[in-house]
Amino acid sequence: MSSGPLDRLATIVRAADTDRLDLAPEAAGLLALSLGLSRMHADDLQQLDAGMSIYDAMYRWARDATEETHNWPTNKARS
Repeated sequence: MSSGPLDRLATIVRAADTDRLDLAPEAAGLLALSLGLSRMHADDLQQLDAGMSIYDAMYRWARDATEETHNWPTNKARS
């Protein structure tokens, strides 16, 4: 079985959607974001539209940034 970015994201979404937060450490954060969006938008289409950027960002993280930490390099000159 492949463990590509979509598989990783699918596991996170399934974990958050089924209250199996033990399946992926990111699931609790996704659940919190989803619940927050549901409180911000009464309209399902508005909620979906707002949530798409979250899912896009999570996919990019799963594709490109899973090994990155908060100590990433910056382009700022150090004094």
